[in-house]
Amino acid sequence: MVSLTYEYKAVPTPEQVQIIEHTLTVCRKVWNFALRERKDWINSRKCQINACSIISEYIIPADAPRPTYAQQCQTLTAAKKECPELKTVNAQVLQQVLRKLETAVLDMGRKGMGFPRFKNRYRMRSFVYPQLGKSQFLRGNQIKLPQLGWLEYVKSREIPDGFALKQARIVRKASGYFVMLTLECNVNVPDTIPDGHPIGIDLGLDKFVATSDGDVIDRPRFLSSLHRKLKLLQRQLKHKKKGSNNRHKLNRKIARLHQRISDTRKDWQFKLAHKLCDGVGMIFVENIDFRLWAKGLFGKHTLEAGFGQFLSILKFVCWKRGVYFAKVDKNYTSQVCPQCDAHTGKKDLKDRVHSCPECGYITDRDVAAAQIVRNRGLSGVGRILDNKQIACGDDLTGTGNRLVKSLRSRKKGEEACLKTAS
Repeated sequence: MVSLTYEYKAVPTPEQVQIIEHTLTVCRKVWNFALRERKDWINSRKCQINACSIISEYIIPADAPRPTYAQQCQTLTAAKKECPELKTVNAQVLQQVLRKLETAVLDMGRKGMGFPRFKNRYRMRSFVYPQLGKSQFLRGNQIKLPQLGWLEYVKSREIPDGFALKQARIVRKASGYFVMLTLECNVNVPDTIPDGHPIGIDLGLDKFVATSDGDVIDRPRFLSSLHRKLKLLQRQLKHKKKGSNNRHKLNRKIARLHQRISDTRKDWQFKLAHKLCDGVGMIFVENIDFRLWAKGLFGKHTLEAGFGQFLSILKFVCWKRGVYFAKVDKNYTSQVCPQCDAHTGKKDLKDRVHSCPECGYITDRDVAAAQIVRNRGLSGVGRILDNKQIACGDDLTGTGNRLVKSLRSRKKGEEACLKTAS
């Protein structure tokens, strides 16, 4: 089963804009009410058995069950009789709000995330139609959605053949409304086979990407180029009264600037990912937790570069173009010579040239690290090219294994003995 999500710019009419905003408002109220119910139940279990708080206490019966997704869906159905506003929104849309809240609560234990927060009118930005049925919901550059009718969108790319529309999500961003279509195709795509020309990639703040082939790409400053304008707008925001229309307008202006930076970065990373996939069969990268980089001295520059987003994009582009993608151990990639496997010692950030005292190999520091990444990736692949086991890379530098080298020597010795005997 292959699942893809295509994003298109929506062009709603004024009446559809009102329906979308009304739906977001109702979804926000349902989220806040359900979250308040869960927090009250938790707080009612926090008091001591023999004492209560002097200020206030949550009084909920001891046998009251913990609020769950199923129980809150039943409550939502019963609440429609008392609150007619809930009937104006698609029932499945509201159920997906409760399901999202259930997922957020479970992620506290599974992923270590914080407790879900209440949402104001700016934080609730999307809602989803989980099922669209078997009818025809696409017509040219229009999609038919419940209550919205035929919604026009900018068809920037065609929907691939064989894919069926499963769900649609309406998203409100600073630059307008977008529709995200989830497409599915009932096919089994085999894993990419490691084959072809391999390259290793080293990511850094001085040079964004350095490849094992010697290509070096500078890190673009998307945020720094517009930082002065952003700083002036945020300085003006400080003097605006909270809740005023002027503050709201300025917030939207700042949000549009942030989205411009984000869209520019994402577009550049997609183009770079496609460029790296040209003419290669295998791409290896370091297995780095960039969240730790973001907490360090260069946290702002790390977040501006978006290394984690780039690796996710590169992995998707490799899958789409049939290029093998893998992560390798990140330790000591800058302390090993890619030619002789000698330990060259730890380098400072100011040292940008790799110079091996053993073999005299001199190259760019990031390129040398990328070559070590490539060698480690090949050591884990174990492919056979040209009837030789050089593709597994166990004899390459940076891997610490010479098994294949000894096997080659043994094979050459046996061939020499056969020639002598003949």
